[in-house]
Amino acid sequence: MRAEVRAPQAVRTVAVSAVLVALIAVLAAVHLTQGTSSSDVVDVVKALFGHGDAQTVAVLAGSRVPRLLAALLVGVALGVAGAGMQSVARNPLASPDTLAVNAGAHFAVVVVAAFGLALPVPPVGGVAFTGGLFAAVVVLGLAGGGSASPRLVLVGSAVMLALQSLTILLLLMFEQETADLFAWGSGSLTASDLRATGQMAPVVVLATAALVAMGRKLDVLALGDDNATVLGLPVRRTRVSAVLLTVALTAAAVTVAGPVGFVGLSAPVITRLLLPIAKHRVLLPVSGLVGVVTVLGADVALRAALGSAVAVRVPTGVITTLAGAVVLVWLARRGRSSGTRRQAPAGRVGVAGSKRRLFATAAGLVVLLAVVPVTGLLVGDRLVLLGDLANWIAGRTGTALTFVLDQRLPRVLAAITAGAALAVSGCGIQSVSRNPLAEPGLLGITAGAGLGAVALITAVPLAGAWQIAGAAGAGAAVVFALVYGLAWRSGLDSDRLVIIGIAVWSAGMALITLLIVVSNPWDSAKALTWLSGSTYGRTLDQVLPVTLALVVLVPVLWARHRDLDLHSLDEDTPRVLGMRMERSRLVILLAAGVLAATAVAAIGVVAFVGLVAPHLARSLVGGRHARVIPVAAALGAVLVSVADTIGRTVIAPAQIPAGLVIALVGTPYFVLVLWRTR
Repeated sequence: MRAEVRAPQAVRTVAVSAVLVALIAVLAAVHLTQGTSSSDVVDVVKALFGHGDAQTVAVLAGSRVPRLLAALLVGVALGVAGAGMQSVARNPLASPDTLAVNAGAHFAVVVVAAFGLALPVPPVGGVAFTGGLFAAVVVLGLAGGGSASPRLVLVGSAVMLALQSLTILLLLMFEQETADLFAWGSGSLTASDLRATGQMAPVVVLATAALVAMGRKLDVLALGDDNATVLGLPVRRTRVSAVLLTVALTAAAVTVAGPVGFVGLSAPVITRLLLPIAKHRVLLPVSGLVGVVTVLGADVALRAALGSAVAVRVPTGVITTLAGAVVLVWLARRGRSSGTRRQAPAGRVGVAGSKRRLFATAAGLVVLLAVVPVTGLLVGDRLVLLGDLANWIAGRTGTALTFVLDQRLPRVLAAITAGAALAVSGCGIQSVSRNPLAEPGLLGITAGAGLGAVALITAVPLAGAWQIAGAAGAGAAVVFALVYGLAWRSGLDSDRLVIIGIAVWSAGMALITLLIVVSNPWDSAKALTWLSGSTYGRTLDQVLPVTLALVVLVPVLWARHRDLDLHSLDEDTPRVLGMRMERSRLVILLAAGVLAATAVAAIGVVAFVGLVAPHLARSLVGGRHARVIPVAAALGAVLVSVADTIGRTVIAPAQIPAGLVIALVGTPYFVLVLWRTR
């Protein structure tokens, strides 16, 4: 009977592998004919058979063949790495992206470039390996090792967000040293050369062979730690070995082409659909073939759709990320509900304190809200005295000081209002999702708002503040409707909502990158400043939309503080008490989305404020939202304003975007929250 089962499985494996190899051959042939030179299909065919002219041979040897070989290597490396990571974590959501390995490797490579270290390819691969391994260890440690829950992708995506913020900081501070790394940071085959591919190829071959040789051990590991231990498998040694090999594969791919997104997620998932009961000795190499088809197919489709001249500037990783986001959404909708027993965020961060503590907190925040804006007006690239500030208010200052303070006032107001809006938005999202790690960025809202705003700025460079705010609001609304609609399946599961939000956020950021590199590839600093959250060049008109949103929507959310308290408990209690769950949830999420969208329109994409401010508020005044909302708003305003002031001062006259300063402060706090909520 077992032999009868094995025979059809073997036939299916051979058939699938043959189809994949044939498809790779076809895509490779098409790939070689695509380019910016005048050499056509006939010229390429003649050159391949040794009868081509010198120009065609030079084009093939100098550009098209290296790009093809890089695609083959990256596809195999990421496909095998993703299959190995999913096996180690026993989670179909695991991949080099969701475990932040790509982001860690990318960050390490940018660090080397930022400090002007021109290293040969093998040491760069070692640096990428170190960064990727560090990220994988952090994510697996904070997620509890092999975690079958969606928490793994949430933790990995948040760590990835932190690493990306640090990477953008380096790209901005060392713009000349890292000038070629913006598009490469999304996964580009354009800059690939035969030397890098040739030097990384042995790493990919050896690591793939070693993982395939471990196939039987990975089969046993898939049964669970207890069962594997009973069967005599050294679980820890096997897991560590597999992690090292998968990180080595990812580092090799990043070294050659940068972080090509979501190939490691999509390839194993597609392979398991094609070969549902495949053992690891089949799963791993076939995943590599599917990875090659994914990378080659994305590159061929990109050049066919945009034309070779434009496609040269577009990273291949943008297309693979869009495709991978679809796979991640499908996986989230396909997975089981996480149930209704999720602990409320408030329960993890403290209970209400005494009235004396509440009064002290309120008094301290009032003082901060008075001191921080004044400090923001006084310091920067030029120090202003309090007497000068008083004279400016009275209209008695000279031209120079008037100009300085007129420029600073909108920036200070933008930081305060946007920080408050993001904080209150985070309160609503964390309550509704009952997830202490949720925030507007991880639900895709800020990416949607950023995409809408960047699209308008690209199409209409002179667009006004209200037009940009409207475009950001429209983008956020579309993304919100998309995420909410996709997450709905006989009810709204909080884990499904967040995972789909992460997928849509990834797709939105990929589309923003696409817009930037196609429309204005030579001004990556401007794009990075927008994507990292900056108050530079703000005007009072640009502050008005977020101010209006605060005035209208914060009272709406505060009036629903009882609903927020009930949402944060579970699904059953609000229904028992007669609350109309879906209507209330929709109102809260809509208000949170509008607040986040107007904040993005005011200062760009800022992460962590919607995560950190609600947590700090609950730790100070407990979990009741009647207290949490105003305290979080004040904390968010103070946090962004302080970050903006620091960013304008520490390396003046150069500046660090406020969002990156917040990332530097928010990352350690975020790690603490992750550790406490393991």
